[in-house]
Amino acid sequence: MAEKAPVIVPYAAYLRVYEPLAAFPEPERSHWIAYAKEERFPTAQDEIRRALADLVPVPPVVVPVRESAEAFVTDVDGVTCVCPWRTRLRGWQALSALTQAAGNRELDLPQTVLDAALPPVVRRQAVADYEQWREGNPDARPWIRTALWHVPVRWFVLFVDEEREFAKPESGQESGQQFVLRYRTPMVEARRRLARGLKVLREELEEGPLVDGLIDVGRWLEEFHPRSLVELDYGGLAHAIPEEQLAGDHSAADVAEGLTALRAGDGERAGAAYERLTERWRAVRQLQYAN
Repeated sequence: MAEKAPVIVPYAAYLRVYEPLAAFPEPERSHWIAYAKEERFPTAQDEIRRALADLVPVPPVVVPVRESAEAFVTDVDGVTCVCPWRTRLRGWQALSALTQAAGNRELDLPQTVLDAALPPVVRRQAVADYEQWREGNPDARPWIRTALWHVPVRWFVLFVDEEREFAKPESGQESGQQFVLRYRTPMVEARRRLARGLKVLREELEEGPLVDGLIDVGRWLEEFHPRSLVELDYGGLAHAIPEEQLAGDHSAADVAEGLTALRAGDGERAGAAYERLTERWRAVRQLQYAN
């Protein structure tokens, strides 16, 4: 049998929320109950394959025509929890962020390349579709957030080093398997740590992007059931970072140490923790410019 070709993964990290089935209204709850009973769940690579396949046609399918009925599924203390993909909503949001970045000249991609990959007429139609859809779904929010070529510092505030899971691909696995680095924590812990971290930053630092980012994440987390599970997955970044660096990556511990030092008034120790963190992620972000 021919070996399965490896998947070219996007270098993205993900912040996901898994909600218990009881959190979903009908008829969606019945759908997820039946879905969970099938026990044949797609993987993150399956989601990536489908997204990449939509970019092959000419013109490309920027946003799926229909919303995905797929989800990631996990068990939390005997309770089945699901994280719906919501690829259509996430596609619209990603396109909005891309358009805004291009308009503010914050996009590294040249405008000519952007127009060739995603023609303006296709982008305009997707934006119009999103605006019409939002009129009927004003409170919609995704269960998954994505970051390219880095993990936002604010995400690490939700976790502690003891929740870190690092796994190597097992021998004999299909080609395309990769290292896994993730954190998982109960929603109540994520909210508590965020509130505590936000309090420290507001007392010790000026208002800025980190504080604003934490506020945004906090508002997002409040939308979910209190018995949910929060997951930070390095995703495709685990494919880009060398094994030795990945194994030594304890970014959540660095963030926790920095906040503890700030709370104690130890600016030197807080600065050292921040420097370790920024140097690590500066090196990762520079990889996007490698040939």
